[in-house]
Amino acid sequence: MHNAQSSLRALLHALIERLCQRYKLAFSLAVCLCLGFPAHAIVSPNIALPKISSTSTSSNATVTTTINASHNLINGHTPVTESMVNKNSITDTSIIEITPSSDFNEPSNEPSLYALLDAEFSANRDDTERALIIYKQQSFKQDATAVFERALSLSLRNDRVEESLQFAKAWQDENPDHVPAWFYVAHLALRAHDYDLAGETLNRILSYDPRADLSEILIGIYPNSDDDKRELLSALQPIASEKNASLSVLKAGLLYQFNEPEIAIIHINHALEQQPDYVPFITLKADILRKIETPKAVLDHLSQAHLRNANSKNLYLYEIRYLLDLKQNEQAWQLLLDAHQRFADDAEITLLAALVSLDIEKYASADQLLNTLAKNSAYLDQSHYYLGISAERQQNFEQAKYYLNAVMQEDLVLEARRKVVALDLLNDDVDAAIATLEKMRRDFSVFAPDSFVLQADILWQQNESAEALLLLTKAARKYPNNEMLLFARAQLLDDKEDYIVKRTLLNHLQALDPTNPAYQLSYAQLLLANERGSEQGLALATAIIQIRYDDPRYDNERHLQALNVLASNALANENYQQIIDYLQSPYDVLPTLRSGTLLLRAYQGLGDNEKVDALLADLQQRFSFGQHNINDRIQLY
Repeated sequence: MHNAQSSLRALLHALIERLCQRYKLAFSLAVCLCLGFPAHAIVSPNIALPKISSTSTSSNATVTTTINASHNLINGHTPVTESMVNKNSITDTSIIEITPSSDFNEPSNEPSLYALLDAEFSANRDDTERALIIYKQQSFKQDATAVFERALSLSLRNDRVEESLQFAKAWQDENPDHVPAWFYVAHLALRAHDYDLAGETLNRILSYDPRADLSEILIGIYPNSDDDKRELLSALQPIASEKNASLSVLKAGLLYQFNEPEIAIIHINHALEQQPDYVPFITLKADILRKIETPKAVLDHLSQAHLRNANSKNLYLYEIRYLLDLKQNEQAWQLLLDAHQRFADDAEITLLAALVSLDIEKYASADQLLNTLAKNSAYLDQSHYYLGISAERQQNFEQAKYYLNAVMQEDLVLEARRKVVALDLLNDDVDAAIATLEKMRRDFSVFAPDSFVLQADILWQQNESAEALLLLTKAARKYPNNEMLLFARAQLLDDKEDYIVKRTLLNHLQALDPTNPAYQLSYAQLLLANERGSEQGLALATAIIQIRYDDPRYDNERHLQALNVLASNALANENYQQIIDYLQSPYDVLPTLRSGTLLLRAYQGLGDNEKVDALLADLQQRFSFGQHNINDRIQLY
């Protein structure tokens, strides 16, 4: 047995010697070799094994002991600071003090195979803290590039980016001539927002190779906040980037965002000198030109790029969308037809060409393109949906319903069935509309709450408010946590007669979603209907009309409803001028029956007969006001 163990040790020594001569260690081969022999054969005869707990099987305990003991077989450890390993010490109490055999006592500055095996076993057991400490220690030894890369890979998955940067920077300081480490440090510095270090490292890379490919470094590092973007730009400005496309385009993009297109165009031109046919650079230049040149200059730039990139789909799409932005729909359509000829099998191009055909009322072209697209199973439902839209616009209502009822794609089903219901109601076929909703409930249970709300709205339009409320009450029992159903039910309740129930419902909804403007507006209306001049109600309605148009919460219809609520409260207080201040401008832009009626009462209150006559004539013309129209639900007198 002793002779066999001596032979094994000699074999392992030879293996370690061969492996350490290479930059990449064959971890998998070493693991297989070690696991191929009994665990006790790996341990020197001079090592005293710890006692094994009687609750463990002998084989498992021996393997565990071997793995723990291997940590203490690391030859010639290089002391490392906390900045290198980001940990103070290994706290594994299962490790025991072991005296290695004389064969292993000679100091070595190369990575220890046993230590690396221990680290890899620890990583596989999800003991990443131990694995990282060992890998980071071993990475500072001689010819340990592969170990460094493995340590950095683990660190990026388990440490904060600042800790990974600290480790990479410490290793790079120890290995100043290792060029790949510069790239690691530059990338991590950008991710950690350490822009001074990033700028210094990028400058070093470009001094070494002005045309170095920095694309990998720049992936995923673009900052979100304006302050970080400015700091990054400030760090990049001193770096000579004329010969480096990646850095030039990064500078151009930042300058473009900070509305400095005149300087940005210089840098994007540098990038295009290096890569004149790279489409993302071409389109970024077009974006910059749009701020400083005429549309003709932008289109000339894109046309020239087309000559060099005739088969670039993205370049076609950019120019088409730019033409659509310019409202040059006919030109966009012609270019789309050209693109469709060039990319005949591209479904995205075909769909976009069909949609633009619909927009410019080229229905024959739209139908042809959509029928072609329908042969692609992935686009079948979209084809049916837009064929339905085309038929509707051509007033072929039965054909429109046929196509819309054929839509089965979940994200299109609801809107398609809404249109079918609208077409049924347009034909005064209430039963067919309700049948469509009932079928949708059966076929798509996920849209059942939506179907109940739509059906209740139909009943309400038919002056069957009690039936609508009963339907929503039953639906709410089936879907007790559905906010849409609860809110629709609250909307049908009377502000005065059902005050307690409606207030309870709206309080519950606001508790579920405290920032929902729709709930707040309904609550404001309820309060003001029951308490003239309610401070809370006025505050809620006023807050809604103060939401800016560029705020994601802004909704034009809700804004007008809030103005109507405030105007109704002003009318109750006989503050007629305030009603006019609230509603005259909105009515001029987007006239509605409710706003017009409130304005009419305000002018009557002020005795302005000229305004009353003019507004009354306008209401009669627009809304058949006072002519028993079933949609005229607001009584003037």
